[in-house]
Amino acid sequence: MITSHMNGYVHEASVHAKSHNERAVDCPGEQSSLVKSPHCVAHMERIQHYQEELRKKREEDSRGKHDIDPNASLRLKKLSQNPKLGIDNPTFEGKENTTKDTSSQDHVTVEELLQAMKWVQQCLTDSQSQQDVELIMQLLAKQDFRNAYSIYTAVSQQMSRVSPTSPLTAQAQDLCREVQKILQSNQQKEGLELKALLTNPHLQALMQVHDSVAGQEMAEENVTQYLGETVKLVRLEKARDTPLGATVRNDVDSVVVSRVVKGGAAERSGLLSEGDEILEINGISIRGKHINEVHDLLQQMHGTLTFLLIPSSQIKPAPHRHTVMHVRAYFDYDPSDDPFVPCRELGLSFQKGDILHVISQDDPNWWQAYRDGDEDNQPLAGLIPGKSFQQQRESLKKTITDKSREPQVKHWYAKKSKKQRKKSTSNFSKNTDYDDILTYEEMSLYHQPANRKRPVALIGPTNCGHDELRRRLLSIEPEMFAVAVPHTTRNPRIHERNGREYHFVSRSAFETDLTAGKFIESGEYEKNLYGTSTDSVRHIVNSGRICLLCLHTRSLRVLRSSNLKPYVIFIAPPSQERLRTLLATESKTPKPEELKEIIEKAREMERNFGHFFDATIVNMDPEQAFHELRRLIDKLDTEPQWVPTSWLC
Repeated sequence: MITSHMNGYVHEASVHAKSHNERAVDCPGEQSSLVKSPHCVAHMERIQHYQEELRKKREEDSRGKHDIDPNASLRLKKLSQNPKLGIDNPTFEGKENTTKDTSSQDHVTVEELLQAMKWVQQCLTDSQSQQDVELIMQLLAKQDFRNAYSIYTAVSQQMSRVSPTSPLTAQAQDLCREVQKILQSNQQKEGLELKALLTNPHLQALMQVHDSVAGQEMAEENVTQYLGETVKLVRLEKARDTPLGATVRNDVDSVVVSRVVKGGAAERSGLLSEGDEILEINGISIRGKHINEVHDLLQQMHGTLTFLLIPSSQIKPAPHRHTVMHVRAYFDYDPSDDPFVPCRELGLSFQKGDILHVISQDDPNWWQAYRDGDEDNQPLAGLIPGKSFQQQRESLKKTITDKSREPQVKHWYAKKSKKQRKKSTSNFSKNTDYDDILTYEEMSLYHQPANRKRPVALIGPTNCGHDELRRRLLSIEPEMFAVAVPHTTRNPRIHERNGREYHFVSRSAFETDLTAGKFIESGEYEKNLYGTSTDSVRHIVNSGRICLLCLHTRSLRVLRSSNLKPYVIFIAPPSQERLRTLLATESKTPKPEELKEIIEKAREMERNFGHFFDATIVNMDPEQAFHELRRLIDKLDTEPQWVPTSWLC
């Protein structure tokens, strides 16, 4: 696949599994003139011809509404004759010497109002009505009122008769924001007044409505024929800091829109669709050009972009709202190492455990998503592998890896019968179970209730310090933290009471509960069974305290499948030298191979079970690790946390 990208406008060709020829070039930050080419002038004239025809058609349709006589007002006449203001209305042409002053017909003068009030006063008989009319006449006689009425007359006459034939922009809100940024440091009276005006909610709502209506007005303008094809002419306003957000591919001699990316101007306008063929951009012919040539053209284009398109023949589905799906990634992804990504510049890199906000699954193979926390710094959505597509790739990779590990020994076999060959094929398809391959898990935000704390599970290899951290929490705040009372099949000792040190049960009862999946973890020691049940943990949770658990990693699946909503913290060991120092303070003298084994065990835990960890603490210093543990636990009360959506069903 050959792809290119420039500040949201990405070029995309058909996928090739082994190589990419890609580059990313941003659009210039400042306005620049359009790119010139030997054929630019001819194409520009053709586009201008189309625009002129459309303008004339609009004028004919609205001539009855917008006929304006500049002589109807001296102010309008001066405006129309002022070259600096540049009022360009075709209805002005040819009317200057053929019309007469009609201002007296359009607007009633103050003198006419006074005459009317005098006539009314003569017709009225009661004294109260006479007084009311006299007050009105006094108001009409005041100079302030006359001045205000003159301004009203001029403005209303201009507003009622002068209006543009089409919107000048659909980015009024963006322009307001730009002006607000400029005025941030301005302390002059006029600047402060303008800033207050632009931040007024009513004006902001007006700008929003204006952009909505203008966007519809500036939408598709159909042009009849071009080179024998029915085409459409669309205009997109490319703001300085807003990416266009579309991908294109080469299809023989054509340049076709391949993908509309969420977050760009193209997606918000709704004017570009997948499958549209681009004929011209700002009058420059595109057909026959390679996507790299299109890249070079668009690199320098800015502002209003005019596209001449052949609409896609595909049936467009009815528009619908996309529901954002939040997922946790269970694998690392780097688009620079992926030969299958349609457009490498749009690929979104992430690591195992990251939360991704998937905003489009229109392409089942390549979802569009944002990484949690990067929405403000990521104007365009990025491409990530779809769940099914990634599962297929991981399954294929696993199959190839397993085959490569098989001993390369030649064996002589008798020729298999058709029945045997059919059996082998069916077994292969049966073993392809994509559901066992972890890719993404749907997540939702959850805030724990004040009276139902989530159990905290501390995970880590031996001698990493998780047992010491649990004991310290229990000793400092026993009213807040507690441990679940375990079950055992051994007989109680003299000082032990059932339900305090242990739940003493028979072996048959223990094994029955074990078969029913009621134990988070269990084991046998000196022919006696021991285990921690979900009911014991639930008892602590229901009491309003936090249940502290130190578990083996193999117990995490059982714990997560319960309805306890655990919060799992991995306590990781520091470097080998630092670990030796920490253990020495506890009068422990492990051998170098033992230290290495602890670190290797921690890496194995992270590799195999890291997707289950909600947080990680590297135990460089016991005091710092304890304070970090308290901070994470306290955060459960103050901030919502991402949990599997299945927990909330």
